[in-house]
Amino acid sequence: MSLATGKSAFLEGLISGVPFLFVAGPFAFLFGVVAVETGLDIPQSVGMSLVVIAGAAQFTAVQLLSEAASIWVAMAAALAVNLRMAMYSASLQPHLGSAPLWQRVIVSYLNFDISYALGIAHFDERPERPVNQKVAYFLGTIALTAPFWVIGTLIGAAVGGALPDNALIDFAMPILFLAIVGPMLKTLAHLAAAVSSAFAAMLLFWLPTGIGLLIAAAIAMAVGAEIERRRGR
Repeated sequence: MSLATGKSAFLEGLISGVPFLFVAGPFAFLFGVVAVETGLDIPQSVGMSLVVIAGAAQFTAVQLLSEAASIWVAMAAALAVNLRMAMYSASLQPHLGSAPLWQRVIVSYLNFDISYALGIAHFDERPERPVNQKVAYFLGTIALTAPFWVIGTLIGAAVGGALPDNALIDFAMPILFLAIVGPMLKTLAHLAAAVSSAFAAMLLFWLPTGIGLLIAAAIAMAVGAEIERRRGR
């Protein structure tokens, strides 16, 4: 693969990821505000965004810490929420599994909802692309959002205390996930999986944090797989 081709794939990914900055930024800002209100200082808030780099897990952890849960409970709940990343990794393996180890390490660190959704959709549409181009595209999708996430957290942690109580910035999270999931609903199996997971998550809201989501994800995969099986795929 030529250097020019790699740069072209990276640029494609970069362009694909730009729209998500408009919701990821407020989402990161909101996390910074919530983290400081929970009792974390600015370095701790930014450090969590650097190390965890997964919004749902971070919100889960700070919420539990605000309720005086132990650090081990908060970590276990965050891990439960982030177990979906194992599903993401499994579906990326056929496309990126042959990449060099150092590239796979970087991909694993940056493998979260936005990069996965954009990456897997692109790989399914263009499975013939060489693995180096796929890696370049994947990294491009998140090249702006990842630093934006950390910077947004820093700004939120620094100025969050000055915000009025009625500041409506918690809209970012649902919009972000709608923007991610919407373009992926291309078949009946996709739609059935999305609907069944939503209903299951609502019915299982009473379970400990993260457990209901994992069960809902398993139900969604089973429903989607069964529909595809019945349709002879």
